[in-house]
Amino acid sequence: MRGGFAAPVVLGSRATFALGAFGGHATGVLKAGDVLHFADLPGPEALDDAAPAPLTHDWAIGVVYGPHGAPDFFQDADIADLFSASYEVHFNSARSGVRLVGPTPRWARRDGGEAGLHPSNLHDNAYAVGSIDFTGDMPILLGPDGPSLGGFVCPAVIARDEQWKMGQLKPGDQVRFVPVARPDDPAAGPTLASARAGAPAIRRPVPDPGSAIVGRDEAGPVAVVYRRQGDDNLLVEYGAMTLDIALRLRVHLLAEAVSAARLPGLIDLTPGIRSLQIHYDGARLPRARLLGLLREIEQTLPPAEAVTVPSRIVYLPLSWNDPQAALAMRKYQELVRPDAPWCPSNIEFIRRINGLEDEAAVQRIIFEASYLVLGLGDVYLGAPVATPVDPRHRLVTTKYNPARTWTPENAVGIGGAYMCIYGMEGPGGYQLFGRTIQMWNTWRTTPVFQPGTPWLLRPFDRIRFFPVAPEELAEARAAFPHGAYPVRIEEGRFDYAEHAATLAATAPEITAAKLRQQTAYEAERARWKADGHDTFVVDEGDPAAEDGVIPAGCVAVATTVPGSVWKILVAEGESIAAGQTVAILESMKMEVAVSALTSGRVREIRVAPGRVLRGGDIVAVVEET
Repeated sequence: MRGGFAAPVVLGSRATFALGAFGGHATGVLKAGDVLHFADLPGPEALDDAAPAPLTHDWAIGVVYGPHGAPDFFQDADIADLFSASYEVHFNSARSGVRLVGPTPRWARRDGGEAGLHPSNLHDNAYAVGSIDFTGDMPILLGPDGPSLGGFVCPAVIARDEQWKMGQLKPGDQVRFVPVARPDDPAAGPTLASARAGAPAIRRPVPDPGSAIVGRDEAGPVAVVYRRQGDDNLLVEYGAMTLDIALRLRVHLLAEAVSAARLPGLIDLTPGIRSLQIHYDGARLPRARLLGLLREIEQTLPPAEAVTVPSRIVYLPLSWNDPQAALAMRKYQELVRPDAPWCPSNIEFIRRINGLEDEAAVQRIIFEASYLVLGLGDVYLGAPVATPVDPRHRLVTTKYNPARTWTPENAVGIGGAYMCIYGMEGPGGYQLFGRTIQMWNTWRTTPVFQPGTPWLLRPFDRIRFFPVAPEELAEARAAFPHGAYPVRIEEGRFDYAEHAATLAATAPEITAAKLRQQTAYEAERARWKADGHDTFVVDEGDPAAEDGVIPAGCVAVATTVPGSVWKILVAEGESIAAGQTVAILESMKMEVAVSALTSGRVREIRVAPGRVLRGGDIVAVVEET
């Protein structure tokens, strides 16, 4: 639509963010009766002779290799699979992410260290739209409503001119990834064209994908690696792959310096734990020039030991093992992975993997900890990723594999050594232990939500939790967006030199805590391997309705969309009415009702909860009366 539709600019965009229920022409997604007005915005001229883009169920999508490739994160054979295999679009797909079913990676690492037990885990960094994000062993194409930050590896990003194809993908479609050549990008790391001797070949001819690493400098005070993220993003990584607050302060210094330099084509800066994502217009700022400018800036940065930053203490109520968090665990076990080692209780899993005596010890540590906010937008909407300032309070876990399809708004969990408060409903992978108040306030200004900043927290805030009952939290959540629930906030500063002195003074206790964790960690790993839980393969199951025969006088109740059976609401022998819901599926991040077309008696139920169905599969048979 040339010129677009008239819509207000919200947070710099006219786009609709459906999950956040804001943006677009009014308050989110279109509803029946809404009126749209044409705008006269400048835009590209249409090509008169251009043929319509071909639509298909078998897609070839061009991708840019990186930021995380072989041999650092993946084996050569994994990357060969990525560019050779065909992936199927999973039914649990939406604008936030398109889940794919395909080969399981072999992985180059045993685990993600402090970032998590699975080798897909890493210290949270910013994502690019179109990233192929391996959440455990399952790849997910991150869409325009996807998370800003996350802690999973991404071997490739959809090329700028290919991203429109994401919006056309439907459950059951086949997807093949084709690397696109970027000959102007420097190669500062291994390339598939110069792979190690004996590396497997890609099974079909493709262009040379180049290297995931386009620059590195190990001569300075802090080693730095530059990883490409598609055509318009660069990921700057500092130091070793460890949790080090000094590296986060280095990222802060770089972000301030890049912002002050006013680089041409700069769009956005997003800090991670040990990385900074630079989002820029690649048509205005060539990658090679950007790398040169960053190397100049790098030489001007002061050491972390000299840094002091504003750091408020924010006290938040926490409903321990909140019923909504427990529901998310139960739905995951019923619908996604029944044998998940972290179910039925994430809190028990946190206890076990950290070698603690009981769940009360988990609770005590969490309420004693002071969580330093290292990033915002981890998952969505101002959600913080934070870690305890005191390493003795750092509980380390793995993330869900695969990720949850649903997490309640403001659930609180741990992934790796990090705590996250989910800013909104959506997918997630952290081990949940409770729920708190809102991190985001779209529509109202209150004493803590100032105009233009609808998020509660700031980088380097310190979060302290205090316990409340679920009923008290429900009252607080109803009042807080209206400014009727006071939040205690104390101004302060975080001094890295003081922090380093405290680390030195408590080093023996920190070492003992890490040894206890590592021992439990290894025991958990051995248990997983013995039980066959160290990898996960999507089980699509057999066709749900192999027997398609419907007895005389009966009518089938069938699905119209693919999905996973969540609930069966009727029993065999029960009398039902036309239009009555027989079952509820989870499909495309929604609950979809399967209803009877006629009144009668339920003669057969042909599926069970957790069963994967395709469109047209028979759920039940109703005998007409």
